[in-house]
Amino acid sequence: MYYVNHEQIAIRLATIPTLTAAMEQLSKQWEGAALQALAQERALHLAIEIVTDIGSYLIDGFLMRDASSYEDIIEITSGEGVYPESMVPDLVELVRLRKPLVQDYYNWKSSELHPLLEKLPVLLVEFKVAVERYVEKELA
Repeated sequence: MYYVNHEQIAIRLATIPTLTAAMEQLSKQWEGAALQALAQERALHLAIEIVTDIGSYLIDGFLMRDASSYEDIIEITSGEGVYPESMVPDLVELVRLRKPLVQDYYNWKSSELHPLLEKLPVLLVEFKVAVERYVEKELA
């Protein structure tokens, strides 16, 4: 029997609509201002944490092999069929931004709109739907 932490997964999935709305607004109104740059960094960081937290909950709950990195979380959950393989390149690109955002933030190109910011609203909604379907299917 699996113990899947539905509550924590649901809490994180519930943040996606607000986050994607903010990302869309940032993309449309981008001027490279300092406040926009900081908002972009936080939005990207939150997207990374949502994806990796949910991936970790799925790995633990469904007794998948242990992950050794953020990229591994994506590879494992994709390999288990949580979401389509077509999502993997963008999700890997996203999680690879964690170190530049959190540790090397002083080198971040703040005045530039990161290309993922425009892709993420659709990707995160697809991720949300895929995770919900996977959990429902596996626990049926």
